[in-house]
Amino acid sequence: MVFDRLLRWFSVDMGIDLGTCNTLVAVRGEGIILNEPSVVAVHKGTNRVLNNGNAVGWEAKEMLGKTPGSISAIRPLRDGVISDFEITEAMLSYFIRKATGKARIVSPRVVVAVPSGITAVEKRAVLDSAERAGARRVYLVEEPMAAGIGAALPIAEPTASMVVDIGGGTTEVAIMSLADIAVCQSVRTAGDDFDEAIISHMKKTYNLTIGEQTAERIKIEIGSAAATGEESTMEVRGRDNLSGLPRKTEVTSEEIREALQEPIRDIVEAVKQTLERAAPELAADLVDNGICLVGGGALLRGLDIVLNRDTGLDVTIAEDPLTCVARGTSIYLENLEMWKATMESDVDDL
Repeated sequence: MVFDRLLRWFSVDMGIDLGTCNTLVAVRGEGIILNEPSVVAVHKGTNRVLNNGNAVGWEAKEMLGKTPGSISAIRPLRDGVISDFEITEAMLSYFIRKATGKARIVSPRVVVAVPSGITAVEKRAVLDSAERAGARRVYLVEEPMAAGIGAALPIAEPTASMVVDIGGGTTEVAIMSLADIAVCQSVRTAGDDFDEAIISHMKKTYNLTIGEQTAERIKIEIGSAAATGEESTMEVRGRDNLSGLPRKTEVTSEEIREALQEPIRDIVEAVKQTLERAAPELAADLVDNGICLVGGGALLRGLDIVLNRDTGLDVTIAEDPLTCVARGTSIYLENLEMWKATMESDVDDL
């Protein structure tokens, strides 16, 4: 115990938001120091990471959809959970090395945010991956809790706080009170499904096949959940399904909004189901406290308007919603003694 406390002085402890699309790393006392795509480029058939283990993050994302037959650009997390154990380990190892620097004396303690709906086996996979990647101690915190703390909600008080965390692979809907989750629902409909809906729309409407990165650009530039003002257009390039040749076309924000309606309805339904399961006193608190949107999906224009219309509650978007979970893991790190009872770990004690 005393020895472990001594190690803390030489350890660069960090919180990790291990997301399907992006991984964020926050270091205790420094805040968020790393925000990179959860993508790894490997030699096909060997799972050996390119460029001496450094083809991770932004460098690997540039290769998505553009690799030759000998190289694969892989996203090792799907729907918020690990789909490729070995690649996830390599990715975490790279991020930990980058965050701690070459002069690391002691391996770090790591707090990892995970979806609330994952299984015990999936949690074990995260613990094992982080350990093998170089963590000295690993602690798991549920994403809605980390998001609530990162968004500065009063989750430890006897009042209801509601978070809708729309990530890349999952949407976490949770009502929290007294430092715990009272009601929670995790659905595997999120930002990736927005992209898939756009890809499907382009194929059906224009006979044009586009890649994930193009779909993401369309979503960011002209995507919306509700009409928010002047409509806009965007030129889109892809491969013609009939001729097989490159082609470009123009799409409108109105048609992209229509294409996004199905995944948006799934998220709204998850929010309504969570509200229906809330205790009456918690539901009463939410009339005043409303709903807080976090995660990358919170940036979709008009989503707050749709949720307000369908629930009748005030809906706010957290400040810098993309980093809320990572900021929350950093706060957990700084108050590990106070919060450790609420987290799962690879050890029984600090």
